[in-house]
Amino acid sequence: MRYSLKQLAVFEEVASSGSVSKAAEKLSLTQSAASMALSQLEKMLGRPLFERQGKRMSLTYWGTWLRPRAKQLLFDAQQIELGFYDQHLVSGEIDLAASQTAAEHLLPDLISIIDRDFPELRINFKVNNTQHVIDRVRSFESDLGIIEGRCDDSRLQQEVWCHDHLVIIAANHHPYAKLDQVSLAQLEQAKWVLREQGAGTRKIFDSAMHGVIEDLDVWREYEQVQVLRTLVGNGQYLSCLPYLDVVKFVERGELVALNVPELNMQRTLSFIWRTDSVENPLRDCIRREAKRMIKQRHLDM
Repeated sequence: MRYSLKQLAVFEEVASSGSVSKAAEKLSLTQSAASMALSQLEKMLGRPLFERQGKRMSLTYWGTWLRPRAKQLLFDAQQIELGFYDQHLVSGEIDLAASQTAAEHLLPDLISIIDRDFPELRINFKVNNTQHVIDRVRSFESDLGIIEGRCDDSRLQQEVWCHDHLVIIAANHHPYAKLDQVSLAQLEQAKWVLREQGAGTRKIFDSAMHGVIEDLDVWREYEQVQVLRTLVGNGQYLSCLPYLDVVKFVERGELVALNVPELNMQRTLSFIWRTDSVENPLRDCIRREAKRMIKQRHLDM
């Protein structure tokens, strides 16, 4: 078997982008050279690695099987090259996907720590809701994900990073803002603006409300936390958001966290990665440093 690293690199980039032309551009090859490398690899392995669907290419069963193994070979080759150039052992790139809360409030500090202590490790990250993060990790688009709440997909490994909780918020001039306690009946009478379906925050909120409030008056759903905070601040609506997303506004008196004794909306922020993926020192480094950061900042909320 004489497949080359070049052929595997083309395979991986096509799998990532779904396009031979994009893979060729990323690898600084001509499109014909990239197509030839992929064709030679498929011929050598005796299996089709992609299904051609118009301009889009999607992995076959064999392509899905090959991808984590190809990624490991390419990673090992990169480490060998970096080692001979006397670069730091933790070197290279890793693709990370994170939910909004982690991306806004925790990742900037984590990336600063990584940049300081592991300058040859580059983190490329995307911000998505929890379901999209799960999808990205499951489809090999991201090597590591950070999600809110649970993931029950057996193809993914999950490890708790830290804890957080959700709060119901109102404007400081909302009728409920002056109440010592707010009842479930009062929540049912309110107008709500919430995160979209698929967001981890929304899943936890819906789970807390299930069997408690039958008919919630949801006026709007948005992906952007800032939009929800602004709408709540205008005074008409209630919302439910992570404490980390609203604590500064509550401390300044712009928003009020309502006291609803019947509700307990604790949640976890967790790392996820593919169960069938091979050992990855870069992924392990990020998880280790992230947990150390939480411990030092006493953020196990």
